[in-house]
Amino acid sequence: MPASSSDPVPGGAHVVPDGVYRWLERQSLELIDSKLSPWVRRCRRGVQVTSHVGVVMAPGGLQIEILPKVGKALDAGAGEARALLLRMLRCLQQFSHLRFGDAQLATDSMPLLEVFVGEFLRTVVTVTRSGLRGQYQTKEDDLPALRGRLLVAQHLRRNLVRADRFHTAHDEFSMDRPENRLIHSALRKVLGATRVTDHQRLARELLTVFAEVPVSRDPDQDMQRVQLDRNMRTYREALDWTRLILQGLSPTSSIGAQQAPSLLFPMERLFEAYVARHFQKQLPAHLALDTQVRRHHLVNHGGAKWFQLRPDMVVSRQKTDVLVLDTKWKLLDAGLANGTHKYGLQQDDFYQLHAYGRSYLGGQGVVALVYPRTDKLDQPLPVFDFPGSEGLQLWVLPFCLKRAEVLLPEGWEWPEDGVAG
Repeated sequence: MPASSSDPVPGGAHVVPDGVYRWLERQSLELIDSKLSPWVRRCRRGVQVTSHVGVVMAPGGLQIEILPKVGKALDAGAGEARALLLRMLRCLQQFSHLRFGDAQLATDSMPLLEVFVGEFLRTVVTVTRSGLRGQYQTKEDDLPALRGRLLVAQHLRRNLVRADRFHTAHDEFSMDRPENRLIHSALRKVLGATRVTDHQRLARELLTVFAEVPVSRDPDQDMQRVQLDRNMRTYREALDWTRLILQGLSPTSSIGAQQAPSLLFPMERLFEAYVARHFQKQLPAHLALDTQVRRHHLVNHGGAKWFQLRPDMVVSRQKTDVLVLDTKWKLLDAGLANGTHKYGLQQDDFYQLHAYGRSYLGGQGVVALVYPRTDKLDQPLPVFDFPGSEGLQLWVLPFCLKRAEVLLPEGWEWPEDGVAG
């Protein structure tokens, strides 16, 4: 809500300066017009952040943290929500090798953006300690002495009356390569964004190491030119953070260009990756877990396959699918066990899981929807049966964010030669 509003502040709402509020309103309208996935939208009494988490740098330097809504799931505050977000981030494939210091995870007062900046600077320190990597580049120039090879045609054209000059092509070892240009650009960007004195000092120190490296004039093109061979392995983490910082948005979504720096992640995607990482640890050794599977389509038409079926997770045994799961970042209420509220479940999700069960399991087995565990959903719901598909069942399973595990029904049996259930 804007600071000038005279309305009472609803629970869970925050007051921001009027200028920032107007900027958020403009962002919501521009995202609607661009038909991109919105991270903020207008609502009746203000603006509301949608299912994204991370940090947005509003004009004027105000940092807006968007943390997972885990109060009911964790019975904890902003510090635990921030720590959960960082743990979830590590489960994304792009960031599986990243580390977050224990001290930072325990620091409730450190803004999320500063945690990201600190991790980026740490990775750049690793790069500089092992030495910047350069490469030989071929350069053409008029030189007073012959160096490299003489380019005869160009020499005659340019130096016909200059006997003291030679137009040559020669190799020079230079630090001016895409990877260094990108890191240099990211260092300058975080120096302008950070408010932590230690981060500012370290960023300036690192910039002196990159003093002879120009900034990237075209980051997108330079990112396509990045080469991470064996000699460049110390750059990997730094370049992952560099890409995130320079793009100013999450690599897992298409939020679109922002007018201010932002690091945003779709919460659905984070929860899916987090569940997949830890559910895999619960599986017996003879079962395998695949994510984002795309093996089947809903229909065939005119010799073509239409409407790809893409479950979040598929458990298989010896290449035979035995269990299909989808994750949903939504809070259910087991007390709403009636035909009107239906626990808060969505009919479309059931249609989707039924299609998965028919296509991936042949109509025999178990499909499951996984939701965050809360006090109102602390155990699996009673099983759902599909009329006309007697061999197919659907379970709604809670995922405990504290223990990082899926809560399975009592008496659950993992398949040996059949299906789960």
